[in-house]
Amino acid sequence: MILCVRGPRALPAAPATEAPRGTRAGTVAPAPCLQSGHPLWDPTKDLRAIASNFCYLENSGWYWGAVTAAQAHAALQGASEGAFLVRDSSHPLYMLTLSVRTARGPTSIRIQYSSAQFLLDSSSPARTSLSSFPSVPSLVQYYMGPKGKAEEGEMEEEVRGGGPTKSSQQTIQGTSVVLKLKRAVYKPLGLPALQHLTRLVINRHCDRPDQLPLPRPLLRYMQDYPFKI
Repeated sequence: MILCVRGPRALPAAPATEAPRGTRAGTVAPAPCLQSGHPLWDPTKDLRAIASNFCYLENSGWYWGAVTAAQAHAALQGASEGAFLVRDSSHPLYMLTLSVRTARGPTSIRIQYSSAQFLLDSSSPARTSLSSFPSVPSLVQYYMGPKGKAEEGEMEEEVRGGGPTKSSQQTIQGTSVVLKLKRAVYKPLGLPALQHLTRLVINRHCDRPDQLPLPRPLLRYMQDYPFKI
């Protein structure tokens, strides 16, 4: 005899849910993006800072561009202590380098860039307290002293010099040198125009050149380079 036993009742199927617009049925909708508590990096701020900085440097006359450390040191070898120039850095992690004639000979100091600010690369214990600046000309002007005059209030800072080169056997990598900026060395065949030299004189003798009774085009020209060096 065969007994027929009634099996368990099948569970009811789950009700179908309507898929959100733009997704297929049966797919799981992505979880909403969680907002981070940290502000997002804004590249436009860095682009503006870097672009304006190189405009200033091109107008300065003491930016030498893509020259090597040996070429920069050779240009400073016969100069007096405190003579300086700015050039492109040969290090892939740095944009610019400050080459300066010290008491021990020419040396080079890398310029760091971070968050739209420039500062000197230093091995001093006081590195964290070094001042940062929105442009390289403002950095150089600070280390030349108050009001950008070399003969007044020389700023001295221990900074790390570059490695030894053929033109500077006195510079030892990792040692500290006293930084004294006094006089810019202009690039050969790139001397500033008479208009720029006049602008420098006005900037050195006037605290607010933008308030001078000058025609608007001249005021804009003054604002294009608001430095004293």
